[in-house]
Amino acid sequence: MGNGLSDQTSILSSLPSFQSYHIVILGLDCAGKTTVLYRLQFNEFVNTVPTKGFNTEKIKVTLGNSKTVTFHFWDVGGQEKLRPLWKSYTRCTDGIVFVVDSVDVERMEEAKTELHKITRISENQGVPVLIIANKQDLRNSLSLTEIEKLLAMGELSSSTPWHLQPTCAIIGDGLKEGLEKLHDMIIKRRKMLRQQKKKR
Repeated sequence: MGNGLSDQTSILSSLPSFQSYHIVILGLDCAGKTTVLYRLQFNEFVNTVPTKGFNTEKIKVTLGNSKTVTFHFWDVGGQEKLRPLWKSYTRCTDGIVFVVDSVDVERMEEAKTELHKITRISENQGVPVLIIANKQDLRNSLSLTEIEKLLAMGELSSSTPWHLQPTCAIIGDGLKEGLEKLHDMIIKRRKMLRQQKKKR
């Protein structure tokens, strides 16, 4: 599921291997943002406590084409009092990872509000968004179709490419696939921006 993606020949091979991408991990408190970060960092489950500020890690990830890419992740706390600070972290970001708890139906409206708020900031127009539907391993988790509807993904700006990825951060299922989709969206956006610059 997604917007702005096509299965065309990948341009990943033309990227220099030293390239680093600034990625911000956002979402409501207790959605699993820090669990996602440390599953990617250590490839194992790390028991976490609520983030009171932010965590940052540079992580090398090998994508499907055996190309290693460095992501500089900023995992920002999701408590209500910290959310006004999110826009400071998204300034000049290459991509946004928005983590939702697939079981927490009652807070899905709140997650939708925050997701739409952060993507509507002028500096974030066109920034690719990977929505991680976390906790998909649990029996009472919402389906991707239900999550897409509850988050009103169709109402995001047409200039905002997005992908909804089912995951289980505790065991890592779906995380790498999601990052590959995010990477593809970032590359397509950079190519488009370069072409727009040339036309000026």
